[in-house]
Amino acid sequence: MQVLQQIIGSMNKEEVRHLKLYMSRTNAGDDRKDIELFDYIRHNHENYEESRIQQKLYKGKDKNALYRLKNRLLDDVGRSLALQYLDENEFGQVVHLLTLARLFAGRTQPAVAQHYLQRAERKAVSLDSIELLDLVYGEYIRFSQETPEQNPSEYIRRRKQNREQLSRLQEIDDILAEVVYNVRISQGFSKQNYRMIETLRKKAMAFSRSKAGRTSTQLRFKVYHSLSRVLLQKNDFVSLEKYLQQTVEEFTAAKLYTRNNHDTKLQQLTYLANAQYKNKKYDESLETAAQLHAAMKEYGGLLHDKFLMYYYNILVINYSVKDRDKAIAILNEAKDSTVIRKLPFYLVFIYFNLSVLHFDKADYKTALRHLTRLKMEQGYPTLDEQLRMKIEVAELIIRFELEDFDFLERRMSQIRKDFATLMNTRSGKRQQELMNIITAMMKLQGSVRRDKPLQRSIQKFIDVAKRSPEEDVINYTIWLQSRLA
Repeated sequence: MQVLQQIIGSMNKEEVRHLKLYMSRTNAGDDRKDIELFDYIRHNHENYEESRIQQKLYKGKDKNALYRLKNRLLDDVGRSLALQYLDENEFGQVVHLLTLARLFAGRTQPAVAQHYLQRAERKAVSLDSIELLDLVYGEYIRFSQETPEQNPSEYIRRRKQNREQLSRLQEIDDILAEVVYNVRISQGFSKQNYRMIETLRKKAMAFSRSKAGRTSTQLRFKVYHSLSRVLLQKNDFVSLEKYLQQTVEEFTAAKLYTRNNHDTKLQQLTYLANAQYKNKKYDESLETAAQLHAAMKEYGGLLHDKFLMYYYNILVINYSVKDRDKAIAILNEAKDSTVIRKLPFYLVFIYFNLSVLHFDKADYKTALRHLTRLKMEQGYPTLDEQLRMKIEVAELIIRFELEDFDFLERRMSQIRKDFATLMNTRSGKRQQELMNIITAMMKLQGSVRRDKPLQRSIQKFIDVAKRSPEEDVINYTIWLQSRLA
């Protein structure tokens, strides 16, 4: 049961203390196999050996008893964490109030049930949560069937009105979820489904013109999510920067930012800094990064770890232009961070950029070392296939600079085989053209001055790339121009 090990391994001291108090509520004796199991997992969650704890607790005889114990411990850990953080989660508070309302309704205590329902409704309204209000109104209607004095008509009307907004909200949520997923896995190197993007844009615009879209805080945030993703997908960074600046100012002035939507505030600042970078406003982007870093400390650093890599990324992309050595120093700092090392995908990003930066400094051996390390990382296979193809081609360029020609011949054949389907696409054919050029350059030992046809092929490749630019790991145009010089 790896989930149990993961949860226990991530618990802090206060959570452990709360759990043991919770577990001791029924039995405070010394013979507590559940606590023994918990302590063992806590100290050995990365090197957990079930046979060892099985032998210690049950002398190696009854495996089913251990499985039952693990299930009971998992339940206790979950209940303890839920209770500990109940007051910190307003969503959980509403659900808790609804649970109490249903409990007392079942005990035929309508006045008490009504009290908790009213509290739940007030809390849901204060949160501007359409989803929670739907649950509350559903409970009111259910309650009215058991209590003759309760007239359901008003709550039926409220639920119907609320559900119209909820239906629209869920439509945007569905489309937005797919767009976010595609953005995440492509890392900006692949084009997205524009039919989906246009559908999202139209629905978001319709929302923003509606009364609900202007008055509901939650819907205003939904509209922001929708429009910002559309502009991001269209690579319209000029409009995105302007829209984000206006949105941050508007939301700040209206005091819309709270602990519950702090995630969105940090996301907005991240997007803004990235848009400014794309618009070559490097100093402004770094100023926004400083704002982001300050905001990450709010609410006791609630979301600091989640946004730490985004903050590092903003620094790296800007200093890659302004000061490569500083960018490398930032990446090395990030690489040693315990927060970053917990997520393999972040290490992929770090080694990726270290390789590119060292290549730009003509330090090809170090660039190759980082690229090799990148391909060994756990998160590498999860990258978008097109991005992995470009990483493989980038390695060919580095190997060429190192004059590792024997490797190049073998690896080109393997790349064509590994990415056979992708090679038939526009981007794949472009990679093949570059590999053909590299093959021809190998025969000349890197010098193209003696081969006019090859020079023309290189120039044609550069001209096409300028007319239809595509983001690559290593800039092919700049590299090929250096070979023509």
